[in-house]
Amino acid sequence: MAAWIGLREGTSDFYTSHRGPLISSCPRPRRRYAPRNPQSPLSMHITHSRLPGFGSFLSFTLIGLLGLTAIPARSVETYFENPGKDGDGSVTIGPEYKVDPDLTDKGNPKGKSFEFKMTLADSKIFPGDDKTLDIAKKPVRKERKISVYIPAAYKDGAKAPYLIIHDGPGQLGLVRNALDNLTISKDFNRRLPAFIAIAVENGGNDGKKSERGLEYDTMSDRLARFIHDEVLPAVVSNADIKAAYPRFALTENPWGHAVIGCSSGGAAALTMGWFRPDWFRRIIAYSGTFVAQQDDDAPEQAKFPTGAWDYHSDLKLIENSPQKPLRIFTHVSEKDLRANDPEDSHHNWPMAGQRTAAALEAKGYHHRFVFSLGTGHCDGRVFQQTLADTLVWIWRGYHD
Repeated sequence: MAAWIGLREGTSDFYTSHRGPLISSCPRPRRRYAPRNPQSPLSMHITHSRLPGFGSFLSFTLIGLLGLTAIPARSVETYFENPGKDGDGSVTIGPEYKVDPDLTDKGNPKGKSFEFKMTLADSKIFPGDDKTLDIAKKPVRKERKISVYIPAAYKDGAKAPYLIIHDGPGQLGLVRNALDNLTISKDFNRRLPAFIAIAVENGGNDGKKSERGLEYDTMSDRLARFIHDEVLPAVVSNADIKAAYPRFALTENPWGHAVIGCSSGGAAALTMGWFRPDWFRRIIAYSGTFVAQQDDDAPEQAKFPTGAWDYHSDLKLIENSPQKPLRIFTHVSEKDLRANDPEDSHHNWPMAGQRTAAALEAKGYHHRFVFSLGTGHCDGRVFQQTLADTLVWIWRGYHD
């Protein structure tokens, strides 16, 4: 059973990482998150008002009404960040492109790379036998590769933030160079935290009736649960990682959890944050597949009949839902997929990308949108020019 009570006020937020947002009457909000309480199957944390009497009354009244046990104050970690608005908004780039030097090997100290595999059949969430799959035409992988990069700036024992990379290894090479160069940047405004890069290979093939499509294009929290409940524990318990870093740990702070993807992987990044903002809050989507790519026979079709197209059109989920605790980067190319398709196809990538950006902007999210001229779907030139800036922006405001 989950408690989910939330309020967003101004530009700051109240949340619990156990199941969702916190409620508060505080006139000047602070962000809070609380790690999962293993002693309690149901835990709710109430943020007190600056008016102690009212805040305490609200907290204990709610706890009393719901029959909950009060949680000691020391079990709640307080977190506040002030990223400001630098870099928010829309940017058009191109048609000429160059490689950002911060995405190249400058000879700075290197971290350590690790790789292991997870057997699909062992998964409780994506075992590779879903009824929506057409395995004869779109085979499923037997194993998926997990690639991990721990930067030189990481200190063993620290609870590190992390970046999940879809379609692993994906952009891991560029991310690795960015970490090597920018975790030690002398420019505070262009410095990255020492996050762990975790690249997760998809389950195989593409499009409807495929394992990759099931994982990335389904409008649910299924992928978020897979990453949170299966991949992350496998990373933390990996023998090679533990041998190199005996006290290796990942932060429980959801503001320390980022996701990046391109195409369906980009849509999947947003979907992970959309359905589980208590777990994932920093979202990067290049050439996002915000189109009707969900399987026609998926159970989720009953609620989201045009899949990720519903984020910006038809159901207009972004516009019609309460603002969520997310920081979001999106991109689309001028010559992205099916750029000339009519609206009723629900498969025009530039239209979907621009509408998603407009909806996020109108809703007041911390959002950065890049429109790239003269480029195509998941164009490498866009990554090579923008990814360092994107990473700096997405992590702006984060601290230990």
